[in-house]
Order: sequence, then C-alpha cells, then structure tokens
Amino acid sequence: MMAFQLKIIIGSTRPGRVGPAVAHWVKQVADQHDGFEVELVDLADLALPLLDEPGHPMMRKYEHEHSKKWSRIVSTADAFVFVTPEYDYFPPASLVNAIQYLAFEWFEKPAAVVSYGGVSGGLRSAQVLRSLLGNLHVVTLTPTLPLPFVQQMIDDKGTFTPTDEAVQGANAMFNQLQRWTGGLKNMREHIVA
Repeated sequence: MMAFQLKIIIGSTRPGRVGPAVAHWVKQVADQHDGFEVELVDLADLALPLLDEPGHPMMRKYEHEHSKKWSRIVSTADAFVFVTPEYDYFPPASLVNAIQYLAFEWFEKPAAVVSYGGVSGGLRSAQVLRSLLGNLHVVTLTPTLPLPFVQQMIDDKGTFTPTDEAVQGANAMFNQLQRWTGGLKNMREHIVA
C-alpha cells in the first residue's frame, strides 16, 4: 500500500517560537508510523502576506507565486497535522491567514491538531482552529493532542522531549489519522472518477 502524503504545518511565525521543536518531534513520530510520507511545512518560510490575492480562493486563479506554491503544497496532501500555539485563546494570525488563502485545496481531507501552551496546552486555540477547518470541509479529528507547560519540555538547546503521555497520544493520533485519510481519499477518488 502506498503511503499517504502528510503535511505537518508549523502555525507560528514569531521569532523565538517553540513550534519548530514541537513539529520536529511530531515529524519523528509520523516518520516511525508506516502510513505516511511526511513533509514539514513552516509558514515562516512561506512568508504569506495578509490575503493579497484579488480573486476569491474558490476560483483558484492565483496571481502571486507564494499563493501558487502554497496551493501546490496543500493540494498534494492527503492529510494534515497543524502544530499551533495559543495566542490570546486563539490560533496565531499567520495560521488563520494561511488557511484562508485557499479553499478547494482543503476539501474533504483529514487533519489533526497538536496544540501547545501553558496550563491548557493550547486547547482553546485547537477548538477555534478545528471550527475554522470544518468550515472549509476539513474533517478534523475530535481528540487533539495538547502539550501543557511546553516550555518545561524544551531544553536549553531547543530540543523538545515529550512526556510518555504525549508519545502515546501522538501514536494514537496517527493511527486514527491514517484510518480517516484512507477513507476520505477513497471517497474523493470515487467522486472524481
């Protein structure tokens, strides 16, 4: 069986962010799972301006190269994992902007959310993000993977060391994501055919 294309998206673009450390760990877990071919996507590298396309994203007539590149990345995905902090009980504006750049490219694909922060582990951010993705016909897994007190899991070299519970949660997340990815990909292929 061919591996599904999984994009792990780092949602924060702030200097000093811990998102890349968390996302690299998520990628390691995904790489060990036999169901996915994994690509790490950092929104900081894409540097998407604030919604600068004149046409509605449903038209898919992008004028700017950054939009075309982002569209290609999302279009080739079978599934997503969003790695997001919580800013003021909300996902970062960089992530919301990136999601709203596109429309059709997201349709009927599954997504999981790994959130991080303080005592709540970013759960409020994850809930808002799941709602936004649902509006774009993304099927988000109901359980999210929150990482509370994330700063305590990062050493002075910037390496993320998860708790045993986080590792168990990540493995369960990828098992569930693989099931949804197969089902939704099969459905998309039969609709197109």
